[in-house]
Amino acid sequence: MKALLISMLLFTSQLILANEPVSTSFWNNIAIGEHDSLGYYNEGLVASAPTPLGDKQFVVNWQGAQWRFASQASADKFAQDPRRYAPRYNGHCANALSLGEGLINTDGRVWEFFGDKLHLFYAERGRQRWLKGDWQSYQLEADKAWQVILNKI
Repeated sequence: MKALLISMLLFTSQLILANEPVSTSFWNNIAIGEHDSLGYYNEGLVASAPTPLGDKQFVVNWQGAQWRFASQASADKFAQDPRRYAPRYNGHCANALSLGEGLINTDGRVWEFFGDKLHLFYAERGRQRWLKGDWQSYQLEADKAWQVILNKI
């Protein structure tokens, strides 16, 4: 009985400490291609425009990854509410998730807002699929796939 309780406590603590997967580079643990996730929220910025890169001086560590920002103000804002400003699926390709292809990292260059949430894509063709198709049903499929992944953590 004692061994069972210890095992349960260890398992539970691992769940609490587990981070959600974040789209990072193969070479480092920097999220979304070093882009400032608040930079996407600049009014007038269109999806074809480049977004600002973050600076290594302004960093927030969240979900086991380093998120960089263009200013301390952006870093502070993100730190106060990271779920609000992090891209949906923590920067993994929304289209790949919606197609059941699993976690595909992105570099932050192909993006779009659907609803009020930032979505990143591995390639422009994925963004175009969502723009021209029924993005709400694609998002439902991606949400289901994301939840399956989170349930395995």
